Amino acid sequence: MASIDYSVEIKSLRSTFASIEEVSDVPRIRADIAMLSEEAGVPNLWDNPAAAQIVTSKLSHRQSELERLTVIQHRIDDLEVLVELAEMEGDAESFQEAQTELKSVRKALADLEVVTLLSGEFDAREAVVTIRAGAGGVDAADFAEMLMRMYLRWAEKHGHPTRVMDTSYAEEAGLKSATFEVNAPYAFGTLSVEAGTHRLVRISPFDNQGRRQTSFAAVEVIPLIEQHDSIEIPENEIRVDVYRSSGPGGQSVNTTDSAVRMTHIPTGIVVSMQNEKSQIQNRAAALRVLQSRLLLQKKAEQDAQKKQLAGDVKASWGDQMRSYVLNPYQMVKDLRTEHEVGNTSAIFDGEIDDFIDAGIRWRAAQRRPQA
Repeated sequence: MASIDYSVEIKSLRSTFASIEEVSDVPRIRADIAMLSEEAGVPNLWDNPAAAQIVTSKLSHRQSELERLTVIQHRIDDLEVLVELAEMEGDAESFQEAQTELKSVRKALADLEVVTLLSGEFDAREAVVTIRAGAGGVDAADFAEMLMRMYLRWAEKHGHPTRVMDTSYAEEAGLKSATFEVNAPYAFGTLSVEAGTHRLVRISPFDNQGRRQTSFAAVEVIPLIEQHDSIEIPENEIRVDVYRSSGPGGQSVNTTDSAVRMTHIPTGIVVSMQNEKSQIQNRAAALRVLQSRLLLQKKAEQDAQKKQLAGDVKASWGDQMRSYVLNPYQMVKDLRTEHEVGNTSAIFDGEIDDFIDAGIRWRAAQRRPQA
């Protein structure tokens, strides 16, 4: 235990925390909390529930940010006191406790450091995730459903509310596509590193000859539109088709034609919604997602112009970013970060934080040369 130089370790922790604190801009956080608290105290706030929800959600998030920083600072202070007591008394048990806490604080700082890397224009937004089955037939549709469960389980583990907005079931098994919201601050910045093509290699449960099958699914992540975003879409640029919602195996689950397919004519972007109770609700949800996609597209076009001005840069990382191999061995590997895990069951059960963290750090490293 005594081989650890705790003075050096604690100095390193304080240095890392100071950098995080500076990037986090604590005075700005406190100012935001004061402003949002004032807004939240307005007597008629809940006359507009949607606006009230935005204010209270932002306030809660900023308070959580400040609390995380405060708790880490106190833990570093307490660790220093614990080490001093252990050294004074020569207590092996206290040294063991200090070593455990040192490891825990290091992990907490690393997690906090990742959050500070979410500084993109839309990173603080909630997210809309769409998963589409690609090449691979019924295996691809089944893979799309496996990915949807993986992300929903990840959100559940973190206490992030989700809302399934649209599901298009495949005829035999799985999903043709699915769209869902993740309603948590920084959901877009966090999950956007999951966008791209995912590949599954396994013995197909749908092949009676037991052959190995490779299948693909695409994951799209866009920021959720907010009320103050200025994305106006003229009515003559939208085509709305109404159809009957369907359940697994193509069964009709609604007696009315409530599902909505909205097409943006100039870009060809198509959004489908069927999980709300009424056609009006599905139309509103579809319009919101369409606006979000157009907002992201507008940002991508601006970024492309900046890249063109900056000269030659590395190609996008979005395609085939991760492989999930279940046979002949078990391994999930990110092809950008080289991060890999052998416990495939845990990954499909939502244990993907290490992949997300590695992706966020990788993306930040890619952006630095361009900056």
